[in-house]
Amino acid sequence: MSFKPLLPGSTSASGQQITLGVMGGGQLGRMFVQAAQAMGYFTAVLDPDPASPAGLISHFHIQTAYDDEQGLAQLMQRCEAITTEFENVPAPALVTLGAHRPVAPSAACVAVAQDRIKEKSHFVQCAPISGVFPAPYAAITSAELLATVPADLLPGILKTARLGYDGKGQVRVNNRDELAAAWAQLGQVDCVLEKLMPLRAECSVIVARGSDGKSVSYPVQANTHHDGILAITAVHEGAVPGELAERARASTIAIADHLHYVGVLCVEYFIVDNGQGGQDLIVNEMAPRPHNSGHYTQNACDMSQFEAQVRALAGLPLPVPRQHSPAIMVNLLGDLWFSAHAQRAQAGEKPVSPPWAQVLALPGTHLHLYGKLSPRPGRKMGHLNITAPTVAQLRDTTAQVLALLGLPALDAA
Repeated sequence: MSFKPLLPGSTSASGQQITLGVMGGGQLGRMFVQAAQAMGYFTAVLDPDPASPAGLISHFHIQTAYDDEQGLAQLMQRCEAITTEFENVPAPALVTLGAHRPVAPSAACVAVAQDRIKEKSHFVQCAPISGVFPAPYAAITSAELLATVPADLLPGILKTARLGYDGKGQVRVNNRDELAAAWAQLGQVDCVLEKLMPLRAECSVIVARGSDGKSVSYPVQANTHHDGILAITAVHEGAVPGELAERARASTIAIADHLHYVGVLCVEYFIVDNGQGGQDLIVNEMAPRPHNSGHYTQNACDMSQFEAQVRALAGLPLPVPRQHSPAIMVNLLGDLWFSAHAQRAQAGEKPVSPPWAQVLALPGTHLHLYGKLSPRPGRKMGHLNITAPTVAQLRDTTAQVLALLGLPALDAA
Protein backbone atom coordinates (compact mmCIF):
# COMPACT_ATOMS: atom_id res chain seq x y z
CA MET A 1 0.00 0.00 0.00
CA SER A 2 1.54 3.29 -1.08
CA PHE A 3 -0.33 6.56 -1.56
CA LYS A 4 -0.05 10.27 -1.01
CA PRO A 5 -0.29 11.04 2.73
CA LEU A 6 -3.69 12.08 4.02
CA LEU A 7 -2.78 15.27 5.85
CA PRO A 8 -4.69 16.23 9.00
CA GLY A 9 -7.33 18.87 8.45
CA SER A 10 -7.16 18.64 4.66
CA THR A 11 -10.04 18.00 2.28
CA SER A 12 -10.63 15.33 -0.34
CA ALA A 13 -11.06 15.90 -4.09
CA SER A 14 -14.79 16.26 -3.47
CA GLY A 15 -14.15 19.07 -0.99
CA GLN A 16 -15.10 17.04 2.08
CA GLN A 17 -13.01 16.71 5.24
CA ILE A 18 -10.57 13.80 5.11
CA THR A 19 -12.32 10.90 6.87
CA LEU A 20 -10.73 7.77 8.29
CA GLY A 21 -12.88 4.65 8.71
CA VAL A 22 -12.78 1.75 11.14
CA MET A 23 -14.48 -1.62 10.96
CA GLY A 24 -15.73 -2.32 14.47
CA GLY A 25 -17.18 -0.08 17.14
CA GLY A 26 -15.69 -1.46 20.35
CA GLN A 27 -13.29 0.22 22.75
CA LEU A 28 -10.28 -0.11 20.44
CA GLY A 29 -12.26 1.58 17.68
CA ARG A 30 -13.34 4.26 20.14
CA MET A 31 -9.74 5.08 21.10
CA PHE A 32 -8.71 5.10 17.43
CA VAL A 33 -11.55 7.54 16.72
CA GLN A 34 -10.48 9.77 19.63
CA ALA A 35 -6.88 9.84 18.38
CA ALA A 36 -7.94 10.55 14.79
CA GLN A 37 -10.29 13.36 15.83
CA ALA A 38 -7.60 14.91 18.04
CA MET A 39 -5.40 15.12 14.93
CA GLY A 40 -8.12 16.82 12.88
CA TYR A 41 -9.65 13.94 10.93
CA PHE A 42 -13.31 13.08 10.53
CA THR A 43 -14.14 9.46 11.35
CA ALA A 44 -16.64 6.83 10.27
CA VAL A 45 -17.44 3.59 12.12
CA LEU A 46 -19.16 0.51 10.71
CA ASP A 47 -20.74 -1.54 13.49
CA PRO A 48 -24.23 -3.08 13.80
CA ASP A 49 -24.64 -2.04 17.46
CA PRO A 50 -26.44 1.34 17.78
CA ALA A 51 -24.74 1.83 21.18
CA SER A 52 -21.24 0.80 20.13
CA PRO A 53 -18.58 2.79 22.05
CA ALA A 54 -16.87 4.04 18.87
CA GLY A 55 -20.10 4.68 16.99
CA LEU A 56 -21.39 6.91 19.79
CA ILE A 57 -18.55 9.42 19.33
CA SER A 58 -17.76 9.17 15.62
CA HIS A 59 -18.82 11.70 12.98
CA PHE A 60 -20.54 8.90 11.06
CA HIS A 61 -21.90 5.61 12.36
CA ILE A 62 -22.94 3.08 9.73
CA GLN A 63 -25.17 0.60 11.56
CA THR A 64 -24.98 -2.51 9.39
CA ALA A 65 -23.49 -5.99 9.52
CA TYR A 66 -19.80 -6.20 8.64
CA ASP A 67 -20.54 -7.99 5.37
CA ASP A 68 -23.50 -5.82 4.32
CA GLU A 69 -22.85 -4.59 0.77
CA GLN A 70 -24.66 -1.28 1.22
CA GLY A 71 -22.88 -0.62 4.50
CA LEU A 72 -19.48 -1.31 2.94
CA ALA A 73 -20.37 0.96 0.03
CA GLN A 74 -21.27 3.76 2.45
CA LEU A 75 -17.99 3.31 4.31
CA MET A 76 -16.01 3.51 1.09
CA GLN A 77 -17.97 6.58 0.00
CA ARG A 78 -17.28 8.34 3.29
CA CYS A 79 -13.63 7.40 3.82
CA GLU A 80 -10.23 7.90 2.22
CA ALA A 81 -8.64 5.01 4.18
CA ILE A 82 -9.96 2.24 6.46
CA THR A 83 -8.64 0.15 9.35
CA THR A 84 -10.08 -2.49 11.67
CA GLU A 85 -10.31 -2.74 15.44
CA PHE A 86 -10.61 -6.53 15.71
CA GLU A 87 -9.33 -9.49 13.73
CA ASN A 88 -12.61 -11.31 13.20
CA VAL A 89 -14.01 -8.90 10.62
CA PRO A 90 -15.07 -11.10 7.66
CA ALA A 91 -12.05 -11.31 5.35
CA PRO A 92 -14.17 -10.90 2.17
CA ALA A 93 -15.38 -7.53 3.51
CA LEU A 94 -11.79 -6.33 3.85
CA VAL A 95 -11.04 -7.62 0.35
CA THR A 96 -13.98 -5.59 -1.00
CA LEU A 97 -12.85 -2.46 0.83
CA GLY A 98 -9.22 -2.97 -0.20
CA ALA A 99 -10.16 -3.04 -3.88
CA HIS A 100 -11.35 0.57 -3.65
CA ARG A 101 -9.60 2.19 -0.67
CA PRO A 102 -6.32 1.83 1.23
CA VAL A 103 -6.94 -0.70 4.02
CA ALA A 104 -4.40 -1.19 6.79
CA PRO A 105 -3.79 -3.84 7.85
CA SER A 106 -4.61 -5.65 4.63
CA ALA A 107 -7.13 -8.46 4.30
CA ALA A 108 -4.25 -10.90 3.76
CA CYS A 109 -2.60 -9.92 7.05
CA VAL A 110 -5.85 -10.14 8.99
CA ALA A 111 -6.57 -13.55 7.45
CA VAL A 112 -3.33 -14.91 8.94
CA ALA A 113 -4.29 -13.68 12.40
CA GLN A 114 -7.80 -15.16 12.05
CA ASP A 115 -6.48 -18.71 11.70
CA ARG A 116 -4.09 -20.21 14.28
CA ILE A 117 -2.86 -22.77 11.77
CA LYS A 118 -1.82 -20.06 9.30
CA GLU A 119 -0.47 -17.96 12.15
CA LYS A 120 1.77 -20.76 13.49
CA SER A 121 3.02 -21.47 9.99
CA HIS A 122 3.91 -17.80 9.56
CA PHE A 123 5.81 -17.79 12.86
CA VAL A 124 7.79 -20.85 11.76
CA GLN A 125 8.70 -19.10 8.50
CA CYS A 126 9.98 -16.07 10.45
CA ALA A 127 11.89 -18.09 13.07
CA PRO A 128 15.11 -18.48 11.02
CA ILE A 129 15.33 -14.67 10.96
CA SER A 130 14.30 -13.94 14.53
CA GLY A 131 15.40 -17.11 16.32
CA VAL A 132 12.07 -17.22 18.16
CA PHE A 133 9.83 -20.24 17.51
CA PRO A 134 6.27 -21.10 18.51
CA ALA A 135 5.70 -23.94 20.97
CA PRO A 136 5.75 -27.40 19.35
CA TYR A 137 2.31 -27.93 17.85
CA ALA A 138 0.15 -29.99 15.51
CA ALA A 139 -2.76 -28.92 13.35
CA ILE A 140 -5.85 -31.08 13.84
CA THR A 141 -8.32 -30.82 10.99
CA SER A 142 -9.60 -34.42 10.80
CA ALA A 143 -10.06 -37.57 12.87
CA GLU A 144 -7.07 -39.08 11.04
CA LEU A 145 -4.77 -36.23 12.14
CA LEU A 146 -6.18 -36.46 15.66
CA ALA A 147 -5.16 -40.12 15.84
CA THR A 148 -1.60 -39.40 14.69
CA VAL A 149 -0.76 -36.56 17.09
CA PRO A 150 2.80 -37.10 18.39
CA ALA A 151 2.84 -38.31 21.98
CA ASP A 152 5.41 -35.69 23.01
CA LEU A 153 2.83 -32.90 22.47
CA LEU A 154 0.94 -34.13 25.54
CA PRO A 155 0.11 -32.67 27.96
CA GLY A 156 -0.96 -29.75 25.84
CA ILE A 157 -3.58 -27.10 25.13
CA LEU A 158 -6.12 -27.65 22.36
CA LYS A 159 -7.19 -24.36 20.75
CA THR A 160 -9.76 -23.70 18.05
CA ALA A 161 -8.08 -22.42 14.89
CA ARG A 162 -10.59 -19.60 14.58
CA LEU A 163 -12.59 -17.22 16.80
CA GLY A 164 -10.70 -17.89 20.04
CA TYR A 165 -9.81 -14.91 22.26
CA ASP A 166 -9.41 -14.07 25.97
CA GLY A 167 -8.97 -17.74 26.79
CA LYS A 168 -12.10 -18.88 24.94
CA GLY A 169 -11.99 -21.96 22.69
CA GLN A 170 -9.18 -23.58 24.67
CA VAL A 171 -9.03 -26.84 26.61
CA ARG A 172 -6.08 -28.27 28.54
CA VAL A 173 -5.55 -31.98 27.86
CA ASN A 174 -3.24 -34.51 29.52
CA ASN A 175 -3.62 -37.63 27.37
CA ARG A 176 -5.14 -38.93 24.14
CA ASP A 177 -8.51 -39.70 25.70
CA GLU A 178 -8.82 -36.14 27.00
CA LEU A 179 -7.65 -34.82 23.62
CA ALA A 180 -10.36 -36.73 21.78
CA ALA A 181 -13.00 -35.60 24.26
CA ALA A 182 -11.85 -31.98 24.01
CA TRP A 183 -11.96 -32.02 20.21
CA ALA A 184 -15.51 -33.36 20.37
CA GLN A 185 -16.40 -30.70 22.97
CA LEU A 186 -15.13 -27.99 20.61
CA GLY A 187 -17.33 -29.32 17.82
CA GLN A 188 -14.58 -31.12 15.86
CA VAL A 189 -13.63 -27.83 14.23
CA ASP A 190 -10.10 -27.18 12.99
CA CYS A 191 -7.79 -26.89 15.99
CA VAL A 192 -4.18 -26.54 17.03
CA LEU A 193 -2.66 -28.67 19.79
CA GLU A 194 0.21 -26.88 21.51
CA LYS A 195 2.63 -28.60 23.83
CA LEU A 196 2.30 -27.36 27.41
CA MET A 197 5.47 -25.44 28.19
CA PRO A 198 7.06 -24.53 31.57
CA LEU A 199 5.65 -21.01 31.62
CA ARG A 200 7.43 -18.39 33.72
CA ALA A 201 5.86 -15.17 32.46
CA GLU A 202 4.15 -13.51 29.51
CA CYS A 203 5.06 -10.43 27.51
CA SER A 204 4.06 -8.63 24.34
CA VAL A 205 5.48 -6.17 21.83
CA ILE A 206 3.68 -3.52 19.80
CA VAL A 207 5.14 -2.27 16.53
CA ALA A 208 3.86 0.26 14.04
CA ARG A 209 4.89 -0.23 10.41
CA GLY A 210 4.34 2.28 7.63
CA SER A 211 3.67 1.78 3.94
CA ASP A 212 7.34 2.66 3.34
CA GLY A 213 8.35 -0.54 5.17
CA LYS A 214 9.83 1.25 8.18
CA SER A 215 8.91 -0.04 11.63
CA VAL A 216 9.05 1.47 15.10
CA SER A 217 8.47 -0.46 18.30
CA TYR A 218 7.31 0.29 21.81
CA PRO A 219 9.00 -1.05 24.95
CA VAL A 220 8.28 -4.70 25.76
CA GLN A 221 5.29 -5.19 28.06
CA ALA A 222 5.13 -7.69 30.93
CA ASN A 223 1.61 -9.13 31.16
CA THR A 224 -0.36 -10.96 33.84
CA HIS A 225 -3.58 -12.78 32.96
CA HIS A 226 -6.51 -14.03 35.05
CA ASP A 227 -8.72 -16.73 33.51
CA GLY A 228 -7.27 -15.99 30.09
CA ILE A 229 -8.03 -12.24 30.29
CA LEU A 230 -5.30 -9.64 30.65
CA ALA A 231 -5.30 -8.22 34.19
CA ILE A 232 -2.13 -6.11 34.48
CA THR A 233 0.58 -4.82 32.16
CA ALA A 234 3.84 -3.47 33.59
CA VAL A 235 6.28 -1.49 31.46
CA HIS A 236 9.35 -0.33 33.33
CA GLU A 237 13.01 -1.17 33.87
CA GLY A 238 13.36 -4.78 34.98
CA ALA A 239 9.84 -5.83 34.01
CA VAL A 240 11.22 -8.10 31.26
CA PRO A 241 14.87 -9.34 31.15
CA GLY A 242 16.84 -7.20 28.70
CA GLU A 243 18.11 -9.95 26.40
CA LEU A 244 14.65 -11.50 26.05
CA ALA A 245 13.11 -8.08 25.46
CA GLU A 246 15.47 -7.37 22.57
CA ARG A 247 14.75 -10.77 21.02
CA ALA A 248 11.00 -10.16 21.33
CA ARG A 249 11.28 -6.78 19.61
CA ALA A 250 13.40 -8.19 16.79
CA SER A 251 10.99 -11.10 16.36
CA THR A 252 7.96 -8.81 16.17
CA ILE A 253 9.56 -6.61 13.53
CA ALA A 254 10.49 -9.72 11.50
CA ILE A 255 6.89 -10.96 11.73
CA ALA A 256 5.57 -7.60 10.51
CA ASP A 257 8.15 -7.33 7.73
CA HIS A 258 7.47 -10.84 6.43
CA LEU A 259 3.76 -9.95 6.09
CA HIS A 260 4.51 -6.56 4.47
CA TYR A 261 2.31 -5.32 7.27
CA VAL A 262 0.99 -1.75 7.47
CA GLY A 263 -0.50 -0.55 10.74
CA VAL A 264 -0.16 -1.42 14.42
CA LEU A 265 0.63 -5.04 15.30
CA CYS A 266 0.90 -6.72 18.69
CA VAL A 267 2.67 -10.06 19.16
CA GLU A 268 2.41 -12.00 22.43
CA TYR A 269 5.19 -14.20 23.82
CA PHE A 270 5.71 -16.77 26.57
CA ILE A 271 8.81 -16.71 28.72
CA VAL A 272 9.63 -20.33 29.61
CA ASP A 273 12.29 -22.34 31.43
CA ASN A 274 14.93 -23.53 28.99
CA GLY A 275 15.79 -26.64 31.02
CA GLN A 276 19.28 -25.33 31.78
CA GLY A 277 18.51 -22.93 34.58
CA GLY A 278 17.73 -20.04 32.24
CA GLN A 279 14.83 -18.66 30.27
CA ASP A 280 13.76 -18.77 26.65
CA LEU A 281 11.18 -17.03 24.50
CA ILE A 282 8.27 -18.59 22.59
CA VAL A 283 5.99 -16.68 20.23
CA ASN A 284 2.32 -17.27 21.03
CA GLU A 285 -0.05 -15.23 18.87
CA MET A 286 -0.52 -11.90 17.14
CA ALA A 287 -3.24 -9.26 16.99
CA PRO A 288 -3.46 -7.11 13.83
CA ARG A 289 -4.51 -3.98 15.71
CA PRO A 290 -3.76 -2.00 18.88
CA HIS A 291 -3.80 -4.21 21.95
CA ASN A 292 -5.01 -4.12 25.54
CA SER A 293 -1.39 -4.43 26.73
CA GLY A 294 -0.50 -1.23 24.84
CA HIS A 295 -3.01 1.03 26.56
CA TYR A 296 -0.30 2.38 28.88
CA THR A 297 1.09 4.27 25.84
CA GLN A 298 -1.75 6.79 26.19
CA ASN A 299 -0.20 8.28 29.32
CA ALA A 300 3.38 7.00 29.45
CA CYS A 301 4.60 7.66 25.89
CA ASP A 302 4.89 10.67 23.62
CA MET A 303 2.88 8.83 20.92
CA SER A 304 0.11 6.42 21.87
CA GLN A 305 -0.48 3.18 19.98
CA PHE A 306 -3.71 4.74 18.65
CA GLU A 307 -1.94 7.80 17.27
CA ALA A 308 0.52 5.38 15.65
CA GLN A 309 -2.44 3.54 14.10
CA VAL A 310 -3.76 6.83 12.69
CA ARG A 311 -0.32 7.80 11.36
CA ALA A 312 0.24 4.43 9.66
CA LEU A 313 -3.23 4.47 8.08
CA ALA A 314 -2.88 8.06 6.85
CA GLY A 315 0.65 7.56 5.52
CA LEU A 316 2.18 10.03 7.99
CA PRO A 317 5.72 9.73 9.45
CA LEU A 318 6.22 7.27 12.33
CA PRO A 319 8.87 8.62 14.71
CA VAL A 320 10.33 6.26 17.31
CA PRO A 321 8.01 6.49 20.34
CA ARG A 322 9.57 7.49 23.66
CA GLN A 323 8.35 6.20 27.01
CA HIS A 324 8.75 9.07 29.47
CA SER A 325 7.37 7.40 32.62
CA PRO A 326 7.36 3.91 34.16
CA ALA A 327 3.81 2.60 33.83
CA ILE A 328 1.36 -0.07 34.92
CA MET A 329 -2.02 -0.67 33.27
CA VAL A 330 -4.87 -2.25 35.25
CA ASN A 331 -7.71 -3.78 33.23
CA LEU A 332 -11.15 -2.88 34.58
CA LEU A 333 -13.73 -5.63 34.16
CA GLY A 334 -17.42 -5.36 34.91
CA ASP A 335 -16.94 -7.46 38.06
CA LEU A 336 -15.70 -4.31 39.83
CA TRP A 337 -19.22 -2.83 39.69
CA PHE A 338 -20.57 -5.68 41.88
CA SER A 339 -19.78 -6.28 45.54
CA ALA A 340 -19.51 -10.05 45.26
CA HIS A 341 -18.56 -10.26 41.58
CA ALA A 342 -20.26 -12.76 39.27
CA GLN A 343 -22.31 -14.71 41.80
CA ARG A 344 -24.19 -11.67 43.14
CA ALA A 345 -24.36 -10.00 39.74
CA GLN A 346 -26.13 -12.97 38.21
CA ALA A 347 -28.59 -12.97 41.11
CA GLY A 348 -29.76 -9.49 40.14
CA GLU A 349 -27.54 -7.18 42.20
CA LYS A 350 -27.52 -3.64 40.83
CA PRO A 351 -24.14 -2.30 39.69
CA VAL A 352 -22.42 0.38 41.78
CA SER A 353 -19.54 2.48 40.47
CA PRO A 354 -16.11 1.67 41.93
CA PRO A 355 -14.50 4.30 44.24
CA TRP A 356 -13.12 6.44 41.42
CA ALA A 357 -12.74 9.57 43.58
CA GLN A 358 -10.39 7.75 45.95
CA VAL A 359 -8.49 6.13 43.09
CA LEU A 360 -8.09 9.40 41.19
CA ALA A 361 -6.85 11.17 44.33
CA LEU A 362 -3.65 9.13 43.98
CA PRO A 363 -0.88 10.76 41.92
CA GLY A 364 -0.32 9.49 38.39
CA THR A 365 -3.68 7.72 37.96
CA HIS A 366 -5.42 8.04 34.59
CA LEU A 367 -8.90 6.56 34.15
CA HIS A 368 -10.17 5.46 30.73
CA LEU A 369 -13.76 4.19 30.57
CA TYR A 370 -15.15 2.91 27.29
CA GLY A 371 -18.68 4.30 27.33
CA LYS A 372 -20.33 0.89 27.69
CA LEU A 373 -23.79 1.31 29.13
CA SER A 374 -24.10 -1.81 31.27
CA PRO A 375 -21.34 -3.51 33.30
CA ARG A 376 -21.34 -7.27 33.59
CA PRO A 377 -18.83 -9.82 34.87
CA GLY A 378 -15.95 -10.40 32.47
CA ARG A 379 -16.82 -7.41 30.26
CA LYS A 380 -13.99 -4.95 29.61
CA MET A 381 -15.33 -1.65 30.90
CA GLY A 382 -12.14 0.37 30.88
CA HIS A 383 -8.56 0.54 32.08
CA LEU A 384 -6.51 2.55 34.53
CA ASN A 385 -3.02 3.74 33.61
CA ILE A 386 -0.67 4.51 36.48
CA THR A 387 2.53 6.49 35.92
CA ALA A 388 5.24 7.67 38.31
CA PRO A 389 8.76 9.11 38.27
CA THR A 390 10.27 5.91 39.70
CA VAL A 391 9.46 2.21 39.69
CA ALA A 392 9.21 2.21 43.50
CA GLN A 393 6.62 4.99 43.46
CA LEU A 394 4.77 3.28 40.63
CA ARG A 395 4.47 0.02 42.52
CA ASP A 396 3.41 1.81 45.70
CA THR A 397 0.60 3.70 43.95
CA THR A 398 -0.47 0.55 42.12
CA ALA A 399 -0.68 -1.33 45.42
CA GLN A 400 -3.00 1.35 46.78
CA VAL A 401 -5.16 1.26 43.63
CA LEU A 402 -5.52 -2.52 43.74
CA ALA A 403 -6.48 -2.41 47.42
CA LEU A 404 -9.14 0.24 46.79
CA LEU A 405 -10.60 -1.81 43.93
CA GLY A 406 -10.48 -5.09 45.86
CA LEU A 407 -8.13 -6.69 43.32
CA PRO A 408 -5.24 -9.09 44.06
CA ALA A 409 -2.00 -7.50 45.22
CA LEU A 410 0.56 -6.74 42.52
CA ASP A 411 2.87 -9.68 43.20
CA ALA A 412 -0.14 -12.01 43.34
CA ALA A 413 -1.92 -10.57 40.30
